[in-house]
Amino acid sequence: MTDFLSIFLNVVLPVFGIVIIGYLIGGRLELQARTLSRAAYYVFVPAYIFQAVGSSNIALDDTLKMIGFIILAQTLAAVTAGLVGRLLGRTREMIAAYIMVAVFANVGNYGIAVIHFRFGDPALAPATIYYVVMSIVQFVIGIGAAGWARGGGRGALGNLFKTPAILAVIPAILVSSSGVTVPLVLSRMIGLLAGAMIPTMLFTLGLQLLEQKKIHFSSDVLLASSIRLLAAPALAFIVAIPFSLPHYQYAAGILQIAMPTAIMATIVAKENNIAPDFINASVLFSILTSLVTLPFIMMLF
Repeated sequence: MTDFLSIFLNVVLPVFGIVIIGYLIGGRLELQARTLSRAAYYVFVPAYIFQAVGSSNIALDDTLKMIGFIILAQTLAAVTAGLVGRLLGRTREMIAAYIMVAVFANVGNYGIAVIHFRFGDPALAPATIYYVVMSIVQFVIGIGAAGWARGGGRGALGNLFKTPAILAVIPAILVSSSGVTVPLVLSRMIGLLAGAMIPTMLFTLGLQLLEQKKIHFSSDVLLASSIRLLAAPALAFIVAIPFSLPHYQYAAGILQIAMPTAIMATIVAKENNIAPDFINASVLFSILTSLVTLPFIMMLF
């Protein structure tokens, strides 16, 4: 119990505290989540990815193993959610919603911050690589599920590979693999912008939660969130065994898989009219429940 309280107070609460600040004062200051999220999307996130990946020294074979591990773990989480929805006799729309709740994990602001506080700087590079790969996988699976339920979604999927975060990976890998030194003036600018990503995105998450409407909890919300918070990391523990990843890469991967459902699931749900109220409730429920589940999972490392 002492370990749980220590992790909760020193690792999870500092991260969630910024979310709470955004939620509490966003309305009073008349702030809009869209403005901050767009700044993060186009500026802070690409800078952070370039800095983290570009300065990493992870071997290529380990990077490939990390990618294989996280793709397999995410895919199994999606399959599990789809099977549960089908066994319960849910509609195609609800099955797709189950899958979206299961695969859209908050691996950027929430995940990276928690992993950093728990394991320090050595875990930042693998956590960022997982963030990039999981972002791609969750869009492919999530939008694919929405297309299966509604028809369409190809245009959104094609735009995925035009996003600034994904585009920043290419020069970052080139810098990391070639040993090229980034000019000091540019390096310092990127460092300042990168440092703004996590607090900005956490604060924005609070604003986004404030803007969510029609929150109705149900047994479906509980079950889908349980797949995201419990079943997905349990599967990841098993999947990680044959990959034999080093400690920080292993731990960062498990924790990224264990993150609550991201607000992005709500955005995709609204765009495709896939049970948006259900996914709204699942996002909020999983975020609040993760305050308990994440410390327990972190006690295992």
